[in-house]
Amino acid sequence: MEHNSLSVLKQYWGFDEFRPLQENIVHSVLQGRDTLALMPTGGGKSICFQVPAMIKEGICIVISPLIALMKDQVEHLRARGIEALAIFSGMSYREVDIALDNCVFGKIKFLYLAPERLYSELVRERIRYMKVNLFAIDEAHCISQWGYDFRPSYLQLNQLRELHPGIPVLALTATATSRVIEDIQKQLHFKFPNVLSKSFARTNLGYMAFEEEDKMGRMLRIIKKMGGSGIVYVRNRRETQEVARILINHGVPADYYHAGLPMKDREQRQNAWMSNKIRVIVATNAFGMGIDKSDVRFVIHLDIPDSLEAYYQEAGRAGRDNKKAFPVLLYQQDDRDRLWTILESSFPAVSFIQKVYHCLGNYYQIAYGAGSGATFDFDVVDFCKKYEIDLLQTISALKFLERDGWLALSEAVYIPSRFKFEVDYQELYKFQVQSAKYDSLIKIILRTYGGVFDLYVPINEFEFAKKLGVPFDVIVELLSGMEKQQISSYIKSTDKPQLQFLQSRVDYKNLYIDIDFIQERKQIKEEQLKAIYHYLDTKDCRSIALLGYFGEDNAEPCGECDLCLVRKHKDGQAAKIRQEIRVLLLEKALTLHELIDSISVGRENGKIRILRELIDEGEVRVEAEMYRWIGR
Repeated sequence: MEHNSLSVLKQYWGFDEFRPLQENIVHSVLQGRDTLALMPTGGGKSICFQVPAMIKEGICIVISPLIALMKDQVEHLRARGIEALAIFSGMSYREVDIALDNCVFGKIKFLYLAPERLYSELVRERIRYMKVNLFAIDEAHCISQWGYDFRPSYLQLNQLRELHPGIPVLALTATATSRVIEDIQKQLHFKFPNVLSKSFARTNLGYMAFEEEDKMGRMLRIIKKMGGSGIVYVRNRRETQEVARILINHGVPADYYHAGLPMKDREQRQNAWMSNKIRVIVATNAFGMGIDKSDVRFVIHLDIPDSLEAYYQEAGRAGRDNKKAFPVLLYQQDDRDRLWTILESSFPAVSFIQKVYHCLGNYYQIAYGAGSGATFDFDVVDFCKKYEIDLLQTISALKFLERDGWLALSEAVYIPSRFKFEVDYQELYKFQVQSAKYDSLIKIILRTYGGVFDLYVPINEFEFAKKLGVPFDVIVELLSGMEKQQISSYIKSTDKPQLQFLQSRVDYKNLYIDIDFIQERKQIKEEQLKAIYHYLDTKDCRSIALLGYFGEDNAEPCGECDLCLVRKHKDGQAAKIRQEIRVLLLEKALTLHELIDSISVGRENGKIRILRELIDEGEVRVEAEMYRWIGR
């Protein structure tokens, strides 16, 4: 078994050996055991399900909420000659139908699914007929209401066990408290508890947190002192531009990144940072998932994250090359107060949730009793502007509507245009002869894409326009024209989130909302907020505070965080003061004023404190207001 896993690892990924913990996880899966794997960000989680899935006959179904990451992993697998597909929100019914058929009858080894896709009867029924060898659940903490990023769509995952009861589950996450670890296994119906984990300790990271009035000035000093590349996290899109401009004005090559940018701009900025063409990327928390840049020397937060789990993940993007790196959190009292304000806005009244649901029905012009299964592009900012409702409360309301099974909402992600011929080759040839204006475009499509008669393929209208020397709009018109004549199917690109109605529209007065769940979630968020305050206020060690939150209670001081460094400095200074007092008083007795003035290091109150310690220890004696060294 070990030989097989290593040979597969070498054949497809080119590695001679596994990273720590990977091999244990792979062997646990190959033994058919349900497994919960806790691995830090960048620890190589995908290998843990990809290797055993390649060894075993059948298909591995991977559940992930991160569509961009799913698409990226599918591309990487295909580049290695491994057949893989992804099904997520925004795909048409026919696209999904064809993809699922390929998983049942074709040679697909990996099917990546967004969790909300399990609401679909079509998807569930087709999975029943697949020869599944493993269920891999990425970001598994999302299934627990005790977790920091609970996603209601993850509650559908227990249906996988019903479809294939004997197939093992591998749950993967980078962060989980002991309560979340227990809940993940319960929600996924583990046959026996089985947790494999690495310590959450990152010994090369020096965590720092400073209450700072001049955050911009402190940020600039940190960046200039640290060297190397880094990330600056801020709370909103406006701040990304403002902070990037400040950095550029001070000679730091920087750019900004947020989910509202066009996909092309996001890719360009991300690639520029990855290749060190720019040194610092200023971003919202939309940046970082799935990015593995090893030489990040600092991650600076200019706002307090919503939870320690989120902070650990974002801070953990520093120092993946195991060299010294520094996550730094800069905050003010207003930032602390703002967290409580945000907390209150995150739990709107039931009447507000009902209002949001009612407005959604009107927004998409859905009749009462209709709309079940309907999917739409969703621009939450436009929606809130139209109905003059608060953005943050609306986002929270949507999550509770999702929790209670009324709708499903996916993340914003770029989905390219897709195309498929709906006639056979002979019918297409007749169409070309009869409709000459389509001939050149059809020839380019046939030369460029294989399998276009069987599968939807991603296309680029700009490339077609460039090759044919015509405007973009002409290409779109030609593609739409072929679809109208039922020669092909053409689905335009989108980069908006997808909102799906899971049930027919009801009157908002008949809308069931689980009030008890809302109150329970609020209590959980309050606990997470208190944990952040504890981290900021600890006097011991930042690393100990973090590890204690994740259940590691016997950690030693890291020696690298701001608190440990201050303590080291004080300890070193104290030792030097002690030594100077000894030397001075061995030479002769001195008055308090003479002694304090003669000590070359430290402040007056520190010198006096150490002198008192030496008196208490019996090393120094006071006689007639003169201080003498007695020693032991």
